[in-house]
Amino acid sequence: MRNKKRLILLLLTASLTSGFVETKAQDIVKPATAGFDTYQQNIQHGNIDTITYASATVGTNRKALVYTPPGYSKSKKYQVLYLLHGIGGDEKEWLNGGKPQVILDNLYAQGKLVPMIVVMPNGRAMKDDRATGNIMAPDKVAAFATFEQDLLNDLIPYIEKNYPAITKRESRAIAGLSMGGGQALNFGLGNLDKFAWVGSFSPAPNTRKPEELVPDVEKAKKQLKLLFISCGASDGLLSFSQRTHAYLDEKKVPHIYFIEPGGHDFKIWKNGLFMFSQLIFKPVDSSNFAKYTEMGMNTAPANN
Repeated sequence: MRNKKRLILLLLTASLTSGFVETKAQDIVKPATAGFDTYQQNIQHGNIDTITYASATVGTNRKALVYTPPGYSKSKKYQVLYLLHGIGGDEKEWLNGGKPQVILDNLYAQGKLVPMIVVMPNGRAMKDDRATGNIMAPDKVAAFATFEQDLLNDLIPYIEKNYPAITKRESRAIAGLSMGGGQALNFGLGNLDKFAWVGSFSPAPNTRKPEELVPDVEKAKKQLKLLFISCGASDGLLSFSQRTHAYLDEKKVPHIYFIEPGGHDFKIWKNGLFMFSQLIFKPVDSSNFAKYTEMGMNTAPANN
């Protein structure tokens, strides 16, 4: 009995010193407040690297950014979030417009995140994947759909071979803004054997129709850990969020639907990342989801 108590004490001590936050479900995650995306000097910071991976899907080498959290160690295992950009961006759009590393560093300093690797790829899967010329050209738009195969068959295997990533579906999340928000819904809900956590911030017209996104309602209910959709109330693309929410609501598929004051910009998308990142890879109480819809229009995030 004494040895058993000692073992329990050792396990508790190890968990407290491992750098992992307690993974209990939170009551509710509130929107960002002033300073959430302000660089803090006197805290630990994560690191961002540029990687190059071979894409058999595209037939060339492609680039992505990888954020590793404060205290990152190859001897630990990590959850992974794939974070996607919009139609006018590339793998650097989040970095240049959203300061994800600052937002996440600040949340880690407050003990609000489960340690995760964040991968920011180029979602335009074609040989010339630069965001130049006519970004609405048919071949460039089609390349965003092609990225599904690049992601599943090339990028994810590369990450899981070269980083200490947990390879279970419950340890993979996908989220994105605008065009990337549509991709996150399409690819996440279309591959529930690969992703258990899906976040979409201001999803664009590339979003599949709801009945195509969730053809098997019972499967989605069983396999989804969290589906999070946010959008600005004055966003011209709000209808794509509304129709998805209406279908999910009708079919009683648990999800968070958060509509806040604002348009189609990084104010909304940064807050989406702020909220979504705090919810993933933890036990989630779906009975709280309705509170986000109620809170939405009554609470505006900081405009930074």
